[in-house]
Amino acid sequence: MGVRTGLVSVTFRQLPVDQVVEVAAKSGLAAIEWGGDVHVPLGNLVNAKRVRNLTEVHGLQVAAYGSYLRAGNVDREEMRSAVATAEALGAPRIRVWAGNVGTAEAGVGDRMAVTRGLGELADMAAGAGIEIAMEFHRNTLTDEVDSTITLLLDVGAPNLKTYWQPPVDLDDAQCLQQLESLMPWLSTVHVFSWWPSNNRLPLAARESLWRPVLDRLAAEPREINALLEFVADDSTEQFSKDAADLHSWV
Repeated sequence: MGVRTGLVSVTFRQLPVDQVVEVAAKSGLAAIEWGGDVHVPLGNLVNAKRVRNLTEVHGLQVAAYGSYLRAGNVDREEMRSAVATAEALGAPRIRVWAGNVGTAEAGVGDRMAVTRGLGELADMAAGAGIEIAMEFHRNTLTDEVDSTITLLLDVGAPNLKTYWQPPVDLDDAQCLQQLESLMPWLSTVHVFSWWPSNNRLPLAARESLWRPVLDRLAAEPREINALLEFVADDSTEQFSKDAADLHSWV
């Protein structure tokens, strides 16, 4: 089905919702992952519906509800609120975090709590036809591939998926190897250009990574999101250039 391009709204936390939508639409993107920290607060269903309407009026789709729920540290009330917010937003998936400790530091109890929490979230979301997708991120149990796959298999929920993004300072070949390993469960890739460490560069600076990543995503028979995040200087002008490059590579 190809690659669906979009924007992660936290890229422009400083902008109101209507401006975020305008930036995405003017850049020719197809979708927005709306963050739960500023733009779509957890449980505010009236706001979530308003954001959905604004998104759709501009010809865009909602890619996901980018929550900050941390599996293993979430009560059932918060889970229900996240599902209700995602439903109001028209989001097909909820992004969550796999706990708050990295794989190397996690004990058996940490992993059990995260696994149980992901299972509960996935079960609750399934009733609404919504996916749960784990952020691939340091200081969580999805900080490396083997741990991520273990979580996916241990939970065993058909609606539990994962994101991927290039870990800081990992070279292109290692990144592509990670992507390949996670491909059976992959729903979304966060696209940014940081090098070295967390220095933000124009997207074109890592063309050697992103061209083969996007080619690989395009080879899949299903639709996978490629969502731009965290541009250099938080600049809307740079974002437009990055979006143009993204489109030229898809």
